[in-house]
Amino acid sequence: MKYSSFFIASALTLSLGACNQKSKNGTQSQSADSTFNVEAESFADLQVLRYQVPGFDKLTLQQKKLAYYLSEAALSGRDITYDQRGKYNLTIRKTLENIYATYNGDKNSKEWEQFREYCGRFWFSNGNHHHYGNEKFIPACSFEYFTNLVKNSNSSGFPYLQNETQPQFLERIKPYIFDINFQPKLVDLTEGKDNVAASSNNFYEGVTQAEVEAFYAKFDTRGNAPSWGLNSKVIKENGKIVERPWKIGGMYGAALEKVVYWLQKAVEVTETDQQRLALKKLIHYYQTGDLKDFDDYSIAWVADTASHLDVINGFIEVYNDAIGKKGTFESVVSMKDEEATKRIKLISDQAQWFEDNSPLMPSHKKKNVKGITARVITVIQESGDSSPSTPIGINLPNSDWIRRDYGSKSVSLSNIVHSYNVMSNTSGMLDEFAYGDEVKKRIREYGNLSSDLHTDMHECIGHASGQINPGVETPDKTLKTYASTLEEARADLVALYYIMDQKLVDIGVMPSLEVGKAEYDSYIMNGLISQLTRIKPGHNLEEAHMRNRQLNAMWVYEKGKKDNVIEFVKRNGKTYTKINDYQKLRVLFGELLREIQRIKSEGDYAAAKNLVETYGVKVDQNLLKEVLERFAKLNVKPYKGFIQPRLVPVFKNEEIVDVKVTYPTSFFEQMMDYAKNYSLLPAIN
Repeated sequence: MKYSSFFIASALTLSLGACNQKSKNGTQSQSADSTFNVEAESFADLQVLRYQVPGFDKLTLQQKKLAYYLSEAALSGRDITYDQRGKYNLTIRKTLENIYATYNGDKNSKEWEQFREYCGRFWFSNGNHHHYGNEKFIPACSFEYFTNLVKNSNSSGFPYLQNETQPQFLERIKPYIFDINFQPKLVDLTEGKDNVAASSNNFYEGVTQAEVEAFYAKFDTRGNAPSWGLNSKVIKENGKIVERPWKIGGMYGAALEKVVYWLQKAVEVTETDQQRLALKKLIHYYQTGDLKDFDDYSIAWVADTASHLDVINGFIEVYNDAIGKKGTFESVVSMKDEEATKRIKLISDQAQWFEDNSPLMPSHKKKNVKGITARVITVIQESGDSSPSTPIGINLPNSDWIRRDYGSKSVSLSNIVHSYNVMSNTSGMLDEFAYGDEVKKRIREYGNLSSDLHTDMHECIGHASGQINPGVETPDKTLKTYASTLEEARADLVALYYIMDQKLVDIGVMPSLEVGKAEYDSYIMNGLISQLTRIKPGHNLEEAHMRNRQLNAMWVYEKGKKDNVIEFVKRNGKTYTKINDYQKLRVLFGELLREIQRIKSEGDYAAAKNLVETYGVKVDQNLLKEVLERFAKLNVKPYKGFIQPRLVPVFKNEEIVDVKVTYPTSFFEQMMDYAKNYSLLPAIN
């Protein structure tokens, strides 16, 4: 599971404390250059940032080579993510790239700027559906102007079909780009719809949700079963439902061949035998497409705890699939932040204590929490579903039985968080949405640390906690479209329950329970008000993380009404949230955690549906209107992402003698560089 960058960005935007303090304001990479400019470009609703890779120059040559090879493997898979997010995305991307590179007309006009903005949005979202909201977006420029762009660009660079003329090409791609009703939602979770047919991803074609669920019903997911369906597209052939596996020799084979090429070079310079074993098993999995091989790789990867460098590479998270089966390609290459890891290790060392003392039903607790390897990492390279919009915390593997029997790895991305911290100082969000000077002072003082601790607890303890009852199948089968929302809600609630526990003070990771209060202030404000800055008028919540945050916050608000635990306060026509009893709020978080774990453990679909639909979906449109008007005055971009560093090998006599890190400053130039060097798949796959 990955922890969304939105919550940390929101919390850090609200936290205006100095970024260089660690004791009160969280951890940052110890050798980051304070003169480094993290701000790059902005357009539409997006702010593009940069991050440093402190400590890279201290790596050995062998480690630098390993980082370079793993980074190339990561970038070699980026085409896959585009195609997974829409069947026509690579057709669109290749069209945009060719125009951007070869158009010979006026590039100073208003419509060119509108076209350029569309390119930026498309590249940022890995397709033409918003990276967070899931809705389709279209260019502000006209189709007539777009036609002019095509006619005045190099015709040989467009992805024509065989014997297709330019007018036919334009007619074919017009709905892909300009029709807002053609494939309108990447993931459509609307109750009562066929969520497979209504979603625009490229995981299914010509099949209904009922047919897909019937197809996978024959796969037993109890016990130590693989994550059936994780690495394939489901289609109909001659009236029969079949899978097209993503593997070498199968769908996405050309890109995976290049991924494996670089992984094989990485094997030659691994740091440890266990790391070498894990990479070999990953290569074998890409060659076979067998999900049992993926489980073997995951087990070997979890066991690699001694290596300084690490990599996530594969079809991992299922958020882009309405029924939670298909994994989107992503990769994160990283190295351990030794100093910052001390904090998260103090938490992971107490994993059994947290499990034993949780408010869960006894039968839902793990009697023996297996090794949780917790690290703070410095990111070196991200690709696919992790870029440009990045997680800030990750817990893997996602398989419940592997976490139960072999443990998991939990990481917090320190240099990413550092860049967010740097950008947080000028937003004005705190003054606009926080209630009262006491709350603002507390968030200023402790907000960064509380966010760090929330992330640590969410990933390290939250996702690793609890267990499914014997004989109950996996949540993708039992809880279906509500599985992802409830899993994120459950992990959040673990963090929220314990961040007000004296235990965290006793083990030395926070100075007092004031840190927990700061987190409660931020979380309730975010879940009930400030996250609405990302919602359009008339819309409800679609994205799993946003649903989970509103679910948690709205449930405790409603259940605490009798005791006035939380209240909405009106001041000068503006709405705020005010917490009146932090300890009672903690009890309510614990009660909701117990119930959501019960739902997961027992596979209670009816309760899952009722909980999410009642508390996590509907938006008060009057409040939304007010929040959007207040937010617009701040002139803050609601979404942030990153330009990736570039690893440049230095050669002598055809041998790599060093690897340097450079930091590009233009997102647009990086996308065109990627187009030149990492376009490995055809327009239609």
